[in-house]
Amino acid sequence: MAVVPLWEPGDFSARRWPEWEFWRDGQPGGRLVTRDRVVRLGVNVVALAGLVPRLVDIAEGDHDPVVAAILLVGGVVYGAGYLFAAWSGPACSHGRRAAIVAALIVLALLPALVLRSPAYMIDCTYAVAIAFMLLPLRYSAAVGAALAAGQIGWMWLTGRVDPAAVVTLVGVSAVLCTVFALLFTIGHLRAAREQVRRLAVVEERERVARDLHDILGHSLSTMTVKAGLARRLLESAGDVARATVEVREVEDLSREALSDVRATVSGYRTVTLSTEIAGARVALVASGIRADLPVAVDDVAPELREVFGYVVREAVTNVIRHSGATSCRIRIGRDRVTIIDDGGNADEGASRPQGNGLSGLAERLATVSGNLYHGPLPGGGFRVAARAPSPDLSGLQR
Repeated sequence: MAVVPLWEPGDFSARRWPEWEFWRDGQPGGRLVTRDRVVRLGVNVVALAGLVPRLVDIAEGDHDPVVAAILLVGGVVYGAGYLFAAWSGPACSHGRRAAIVAALIVLALLPALVLRSPAYMIDCTYAVAIAFMLLPLRYSAAVGAALAAGQIGWMWLTGRVDPAAVVTLVGVSAVLCTVFALLFTIGHLRAAREQVRRLAVVEERERVARDLHDILGHSLSTMTVKAGLARRLLESAGDVARATVEVREVEDLSREALSDVRATVSGYRTVTLSTEIAGARVALVASGIRADLPVAVDDVAPELREVFGYVVREAVTNVIRHSGATSCRIRIGRDRVTIIDDGGNADEGASRPQGNGLSGLAERLATVSGNLYHGPLPGGGFRVAARAPSPDLSGLQR
């Protein structure tokens, strides 16, 4: 089974906390990728250049030295807090994220409140940026709107509205809202692509495992039966000629099995119903089981012959291995195939080992909207039946 990540790739949501898990190293709970964090830190250091003129204005202004020192220290702490939030904020808990955003807003408003000038509220853009990075959109948008409304209202009350400052704060908030929504969506699309890649690898592994089980199970069962027959011929009757024939057939089967394994691994192997019925006849006869099999498969829908071939292969293998049957009968139709043997009674058939083969058959049939039925018969014996709708017949039914 594939490892399910802690995040669920999806579209941007105004209610979702932006977890930014696509920044991680590909494993659930993995560390944030250092290279990406360094790049983001460098970009944010450059962005902080806009804070320098404000600090210079405070330092050179006609302010009380203590007030100026407090504001300068607050500005430095504000810049450092902004960088810390950009570096480590995505990895913090939801509560710590909210605390970080609140602290940055307080530091951003400090110069405006102390100097009683709404013009300094333009520096709130950094706090707004972190809010969009760490909080759900419905909260961060509310923060940006509240700060912009507060600046406009304060300027209106003082009678000096600075359009440039208002446009800067509102424009930055709107742009950041769009940018972080796009980043979040793009990152989750990347994560979804990575998940699809992993699932494709898992699916291919399961295909190879299923095909190898189906191929080797039948081939090795037949080879075991024939090798045992050759041994008994040599031990009992000393019939070297017939034993040689059986050994030669074992050799041929081993070569065929090796070829099938190579073809399966490389994805080029195909199974046909006619070939599997012919192979079933050889395997059943070698096992001393009377075979009542069809001589042609023309009645079966072409698109179902491959999957029905797998059904015949697995069912006949189970008959040889587990049933103790003396006869086996295969019946085919356009959209169905049935394998019946007379092994054991109903109670024994109910507990007959099934292994992973029948589960694999059910998965194969599901790809053609088919179903697999198996179980003991009331009068004794066991039945495996598969049925799948033929596309041309279903079209006529509609």
